[in-house]
This record gives sequence, C-alpha cells and structure tokens, in this order.
Amino acid sequence: MLTLDKIYHAKYILKQVIRETDVIQAPKINPESNIWLKTENLQITGSFKVRGAYYKMSCLSDEEKSKGVIACSAGNHAQGVALAAAKNGIKSIICLPDGAPISKVEATKSYGAEVCLVKGVYDDAYSEALRQRDEHGYTFIHPFDDENVIAGQGTIGLELTEQIPDMDAVIVPVGGGGLISGVAFAIKSLNPNIKVYGVQAAGAPSMYNAVKDGRIECLKSVSTIADGIAVKEPGENTFKFVSDYVDEIVTVSDDEIAAAILALMEQQKLVTEGAGAVSVAAAMFNKVPIKNKKVVCLLSGGNIDVTILSRVIKRGLLMTGRNSTLNIELIDKPGQLMDVSRIIAELGGNVISIHHERANEGSDVNGCYLRIILETRNYNHIEEIKTALRNNGFKIVND
Repeated sequence: MLTLDKIYHAKYILKQVIRETDVIQAPKINPESNIWLKTENLQITGSFKVRGAYYKMSCLSDEEKSKGVIACSAGNHAQGVALAAAKNGIKSIICLPDGAPISKVEATKSYGAEVCLVKGVYDDAYSEALRQRDEHGYTFIHPFDDENVIAGQGTIGLELTEQIPDMDAVIVPVGGGGLISGVAFAIKSLNPNIKVYGVQAAGAPSMYNAVKDGRIECLKSVSTIADGIAVKEPGENTFKFVSDYVDEIVTVSDDEIAAAILALMEQQKLVTEGAGAVSVAAAMFNKVPIKNKKVVCLLSGGNIDVTILSRVIKRGLLMTGRNSTLNIELIDKPGQLMDVSRIIAELGGNVISIHHERANEGSDVNGCYLRIILETRNYNHIEEIKTALRNNGFKIVND
C-alpha cells in the first residue's frame, strides 16, 4: 500500500544514488504566469525513471535479486533499471520495442543490461517481458503500475514541496501514469490546495480517455514524437491514483511539443525529449488555468534522439512563426526579384532558400513563380511582410 512514509523511505534510500534536481525559473515560457522548471532531464540516466527503478530493486529479497530482473520500456525506464541492477549486482534483461531510439538502446547496454528488441510498440515489449519472466523466474520491474516504483517517483513531489513550498500548481507528463501518481499522492498528502495537472500527447491519450470515460481503455495505436509517453493502456493502480489525486488531464499536439522543445533550448539552454517537454507545451499554450499562478513544469527526461532533433527544431520553428514559405506570382520582367528581395530585407526577413520558375501550361505566358523560404521573428512579422508585398502589387498564392 502506498503511504507518505513509504515515499519518505524511498527518499532516504535514493539519497546516495540520485541527484536532487534543481528548480529554475523560466519567465518567458508563459509571461502571464510565474513558471519554474523541475529539471529531471538532468537526472542521472537523463530521466526521473531511475528513482522508481532503484527503490523497487532495493525492496527485493535476496532470492529475487539472485534470479535477476526483467523490464520493458520505451527507453528511459530501461536505463533506470539497468543502472539500478548494476549498482546492486543484479542481472538485468530489458525488452524494448524495436523502434526505440538507438541512443536509448545503446545507453541501456552501456549500463550492463542485456537488451531484447521486440517488434512493435511498448505493449508488445511488455508481453514478451512477462513471457520471459514466467519462463525464467525473473522479477518483473514494471515501469509504472507498481506501488514501490510509484513511491520512488513520488520523491519528486517531496523535493518540490521543499524547493517551492508556495507553488500553486505542478504540471506533469503522463504516459502510463507512474510519475504523476507518485507526485500527486505526495503533494496532495502534504498540501491538498496545490493543483496537479497531467499532460499527454494528443496521439497517445490513454489516461486522458480513461479519466474522461471513467474506465481503463486500450488504444488501438499511438503516434507521437513523445515516444517516452506513447502508452496504449494505463495501469490499474495509476488510473486509481490519477482519478483520486489529479485535478485535470489535458493533451498537446506534436507541433506544440516541438515548439516547447525549441523554447527550452533557446530560452533555458535545456535539452528535453518530447515526453519531457509536454508539461511546458501545456503551459505555453494555456492548456491549463495557470494565469497569475506560481507553477512548476516537470521536465521528465532529456534523452532525445539526436537524429530527430533537427526535424523537431524545424517543426518548432514553423509552429512559432520563425520559419515561413511564401509563393509569389510574378510577371516575368527584369527587376521583379530585386523588388521582392528589397521589401523582405527592409522588414528584417532573412531569405534562406529561393526557387524561381517560369509559368507552366495554363498560366499567363508572361508569368512566373517565386518560392521563398524565410527566417522570421513570429507570425506578426510574417503578416507584415505579406502585407508589404501585396501593397507593392505582388500576388501571394497558396496562402
């Protein structure tokens, strides 16, 4: 049974193992709120997951430790289990979906775990882990639906109440629900007035749907850049804790997540993965009522795959109006390109790509098209440039 005493015990056990992560102010994330960031992306292994994994393993009997442990994960739990097992001298086998980022797979191996790649998503890896558990007698370390794991994650809630005792709310990423269950239980037990909001990716709204409909449901599929929270079905324990202690669950789109990752990099010099940035996305786009409130956004992890980071940044630039494409119809005569360039330059736009072609069949014989990709400040800046071009007689198409 989960109790506040158990979470305090977990804090004591973890004291020599994990880092008590800093809470830093982020004034630009949402100017109408007082936003702070709990930097679990800077935790050892790059994620909060090591807290629950280590505490769970500390509770095993000598016999269980001798047989070894098995786990399944989209990546971060894998690294937490691998590190915890290595520190305790326990054999560990980790089942990961074959689509897990290579960086997470290699990191898991580097901590000494044996990695078993399973075709499919998290839930397929989960089924394989249970099969191996039954066959070999391993102890299964559940990534979220285990009260000792939840107690370990709940130590974040204890740290927050000490670091920012006057906070009005905390925003927490939600996948299977282990993190928010522990954080919400700890915080609500100490101060019921603090609001706890959960955030899921719109492409994987399993807990959101469960809370809305009042029952656990399994999604047919999940699709999101936030791979760390792409869970088809929440746990029985976590669903109950979320129902009892969490004030609201909301969702954010992949575009909003990308914008949050970009904002954290630019404004705070912090690298987060998609799952770690959903809390900031919820604050940036006012998904929860936090105006004039002191709010903590929990950055749950920083293990983003560098191969997709450039794509995420590009998506974030588009989402925030920092990058724009203009298609302009011109009359094919000398000076047109120079005029367009002059207008854009005078208004502070920066041309990074240009494509010019004469009109094709069905168009004006003297016509041509200009496709320009620009770096801009924001959406207002884009509109300012478009208005100036129109006022100078240029026609913008496919607007």
